[in-house]
Amino acid sequence: MPFSGEITMHTAFSIAIAGLFSLSCFDGAGAQNVRKLSIGPLKHPHAVAYTLQTVSVRASCFPPQLRGILAYIALRTGRRPLVTSGFRPHSGRSHSQHRNCAAADIRVPGVSDRTIVAIAADAPGIGGIGRYCNGIVHVDVGPKRRWVYC
Repeated sequence: MPFSGEITMHTAFSIAIAGLFSLSCFDGAGAQNVRKLSIGPLKHPHAVAYTLQTVSVRASCFPPQLRGILAYIALRTGRRPLVTSGFRPHSGRSHSQHRNCAAADIRVPGVSDRTIVAIAADAPGIGGIGRYCNGIVHVDVGPKRRWVYC
């Protein structure tokens, strides 16, 4: 039986995860009334233009072009994209850009997925853009293509 410290840590962790999940599910319906946060000029724009959802998300291999797309989205929204998935060498799809570390699945808290897609479409070097029903947007530097998958 766990001692009370473990229960407290587990409870605190569960609350923190629930809070993060709630923030990531914000649909942005009132996004026009949300004050945009300025991230200001970045000394190293590609290094700090996004955050990772968890430490297990692999993004250190992102090519400069993909980091540039994420930086573009950050500058246009005033918020850093949250990368929910990056390099997946064993992705089930042989044509997946995730296998080449050339794709990112993202959310931008407080910004609708449709807005993210519209911004991404104007990003220099953009290839594929996909939108999923759970609010995640896929961006990559592969061939140009668009999809909605529900």
